[in-house]
Amino acid sequence: METQIDISHQIPAIIEGTPLDALPTDLYIPPEALRVFLESFEGPLDLLLYLIQKQNFDILNVPIAEITEQYYQYIKLMSEFHLDLAAEYLVMAATLTEIKSRMLLPSVEEINDSNFDPRAKLIQQLQEYARYKKVAEELFLLPQVERDTFLATAAAPEMPEEVLVPDISWEEFLSAMQDVMARATLFSSHHVMREPLSVRERMTMILDRLKVENCLDFTHLFTYEEGRPGAVVTLLAILELVRESIIQIVQLQQFGNIQVIGINLFA
Repeated sequence: METQIDISHQIPAIIEGTPLDALPTDLYIPPEALRVFLESFEGPLDLLLYLIQKQNFDILNVPIAEITEQYYQYIKLMSEFHLDLAAEYLVMAATLTEIKSRMLLPSVEEINDSNFDPRAKLIQQLQEYARYKKVAEELFLLPQVERDTFLATAAAPEMPEEVLVPDISWEEFLSAMQDVMARATLFSSHHVMREPLSVRERMTMILDRLKVENCLDFTHLFTYEEGRPGAVVTLLAILELVRESIIQIVQLQQFGNIQVIGINLFA
């Protein structure tokens, strides 16, 4: 009896520009095309444990004959599906056969040893594997990133940096600096060995002073005893702090003193 499939309500396939309205009459479907192999195992021990649990056998008293028979049936089923059998499956099959033969025909030493059991080593391996498998299943049930939980990510918003340009005429600023350099020149005759001046250290000193007094006269930030090199280093430190928008240079009134103000020094 042939089975007719209604495809009138389905979107037809297009083959070489022609819609397919009916199944081809010469279409051959192999008889085993729809057979599904559901069980998959990690290895021979996993298969043995599955067979024991499926039949509710006591793992300490495994019936080797029944388990061996089911094991061979599984291997035969794998062969029917043309699967490449792993070597360890065949090794386990041979081990089961050996255990079965030793239980049927024990040696003289095994007969004299009343506590000897050919299944003991295999049972120990199965017990250890069952413990590891249980722990692995418990770990698998724990929340996992990218499966149960997902890390939230968001791009940082663009924060435009505002550069505060001093609202002071260049002439006024040069005039104040000229006065500073003139005073520093008075100490140029003192030749005292000192450590090299650092712009970064001078920036820190200026910020420390502004934390105490938030507003200082421009000229009060200079140490005239350091001479012209010290004045240059201090000027560079002030300009760098202005560039980084940490301090601001202001002139509150025309022809008044130029002042330096700290901005968010405690943030």
